Amino acid sequence: MRILFLGDIVGRCGREAVLSRLPALRKSLALDLVVVNAENASHGFGLSPAIATSLFEGGVDVITLGNHSWDRRDLIGHIDATPRIIRPINFPPGTPGNGSVQVELPDGRKALVVNAMGRLFMDPLDDPFRCMNELLSRHRLGVTTQAIVVDIHAEATSEKWAFGNVLDGRVSLVVGTHTHTPTADHRILPAGTAFQTDAGMCGDYDSVIGMTKEPAMARFIRKMPGERLQPAEGDATMCGIMVETDDATGLARRLAPIRQGGHLAQTLPDF
Repeated sequence: MRILFLGDIVGRCGREAVLSRLPALRKSLALDLVVVNAENASHGFGLSPAIATSLFEGGVDVITLGNHSWDRRDLIGHIDATPRIIRPINFPPGTPGNGSVQVELPDGRKALVVNAMGRLFMDPLDDPFRCMNELLSRHRLGVTTQAIVVDIHAEATSEKWAFGNVLDGRVSLVVGTHTHTPTADHRILPAGTAFQTDAGMCGDYDSVIGMTKEPAMARFIRKMPGERLQPAEGDATMCGIMVETDDATGLARRLAPIRQGGHLAQTLPDF
């Protein structure tokens, strides 16, 4: 299975970068599954139902979220009716939506996509390690599903590394989101799980993690509340990672980062 995961979409320019490039990439890379984190897609904060619809129409299969899941209140009444939008699995019981979804591809193969959120320097949610163990007791890689993709939305690199190692050999891909900065540590772990600490963002890198520079810098310099942060609207880079898995085992065979457009060095998978 050929899977593309794209990091946090930030604002309009991030959305446009994804929507303008994804149709051609699906064809040229022969992609079977596209997953994106879109918790910052609506003006940098949250996800609106209308923007979610445009992403699905543009070629996205599953949308993951994070700590900004409920910044747009209109998503609360929409998420239960849209199972391919998932929020972190370790939100408390009774929270709208679900933390995972199993997608069936046109050829009958199945892929499980999971969203989890870290707790170090983040909101004190339920234990993501326990939640993952419980979910994986019901889904076996290479048996009940041909691929399992996990978005770990977390601040601390140590927590993401620990999460990847705990899940090594049990899922196809563990990829981090939230910090909006692509890391150069993409690799296949010893038991066969593909891993990257952070996929980066789909947004304007001439910014402060996707937001216009001056108000963001002022917050650090003055330590005073200022004007509301706004997404930068320059030339965006689409950042993510592509993984190819083995259908028999569900484990990763190869992976490569993707960066297209904007200010970062460009790269595309060559497989």
